[in-house]
Amino acid sequence: MYLIKSPLLLKWYYPSLLWNKSRTEKVIYLTFDDGPIPNVTDFVLKTLKVFNAKATFFCIGDNIVKHPGVFERVKTDGHAIGNHTFNHLKGWKTDDETYLENTLKCQELTQSNLFRPPYGRIKKSQVRSLKSKVLNLGFDSGLKTTDLGLQIVMWDVLSGDFDINLSPEKCYQNVIKHTENGSIIVFHDSLKAFDRLEYALPRVLAYFTEKGFTFATL
Repeated sequence: MYLIKSPLLLKWYYPSLLWNKSRTEKVIYLTFDDGPIPNVTDFVLKTLKVFNAKATFFCIGDNIVKHPGVFERVKTDGHAIGNHTFNHLKGWKTDDETYLENTLKCQELTQSNLFRPPYGRIKKSQVRSLKSKVLNLGFDSGLKTTDLGLQIVMWDVLSGDFDINLSPEKCYQNVIKHTENGSIIVFHDSLKAFDRLEYALPRVLAYFTEKGFTFATL
């Protein structure tokens, strides 16, 4: 069960998180979670380049380690990088110390002030730590104090490309029916999502480009 359009209740419950940008300008913010990986991320980069579009990639640290060349291509193409934890941890099911340590491990690779919680699941206690200071964590190297000050980025449109039961056309329709000025849209550069991503992404870019929108990084 998931919602394509983020409800106002969630935005009210997590007011310090970024759900969308300004509604006054015709700018859309495409985001891609779970990469970087060969072939799929490469497809995304090539497609974005065709439309002169920029995006933000929320990367899993383990994938950065496995595919450093793909990661470098994302940066070289001028896209923004975000932290998506090292091992794609679900915050609701992970104790705070483990979650923060895993995020810091990814942070060493991404060097970004942007963070997106995997599955969109994060505790308020984790939000507070990521947005301010992580104190006295028992890492192997000893206690660590670090100032993170991360901007935690959610979304207002979920494409549903991760849903293997969703048709590629429905994925495309999810995006064009719910996107507006300032929307932050979630796609996934993952093998699981690729059938729907491959169909929907170029069509979304063509549709909104024709309507005068631009695509920017966060």
